[in-house]
Amino acid sequence: MIIALSVIALVGLVAAAWFTPVLSVRKVSVVGNVGVPGDEVLTTLAIQAGKPLLQVDVDAAARRVASIPKVDHARVERRYPSTVRVTVVERAPAVFYDTPEGTHLMDAGAVAYAIEPPPPGVPRLKVERPGLEDPVTVDALTVLTSMPPPLRAQVGEIAAGSISDIRVTLLDGRQLVWGSVENTERKSAIALPLLGQPGKVYDISSPDLVTVK
Repeated sequence: MIIALSVIALVGLVAAAWFTPVLSVRKVSVVGNVGVPGDEVLTTLAIQAGKPLLQVDVDAAARRVASIPKVDHARVERRYPSTVRVTVVERAPAVFYDTPEGTHLMDAGAVAYAIEPPPPGVPRLKVERPGLEDPVTVDALTVLTSMPPPLRAQVGEIAAGSISDIRVTLLDGRQLVWGSVENTERKSAIALPLLGQPGKVYDISSPDLVTVK
């Protein structure tokens, strides 16, 4: 009898939470957004005030927020008794590239997500067809993101005519002939000490036979 009464009470509580405004949405908090306006997140979230928290599909809501171009991913949580919390992780620009429409920002995953001026320190990407489906773009970004921070901070431009012809131009005008994405880790280790030698062009496309001109 006690067990039966407990089950009935539990079912009653769940029903109350599901069908009544006892545990309903009264507040939505958005955190982590910098470049994405909070109002845009709330509009895309599309959760009505007064909706029972148990009826909020947090996974679907997170996918809606993640559809905002500048958002990499999002997490939506129920915070009882009456709050929905949205945590936004925005895309970070790895490179920018120019088109007739303007300057595009692209993240490390080769996703172009905004047309606006690049932040300071973001290098230019020069490839024929920049995009997620372009192997040349993907390899160029792999090279850039695999560099140690002291080297990456010196990069002003990364250009590639093909997957075997990646070239890195530093902020001071010197150039690293990188070649292909193969042996990128080793090339990164070679590049920094090599740049201590006088020269303008440092060819590390074959890490076993580097040249400086």
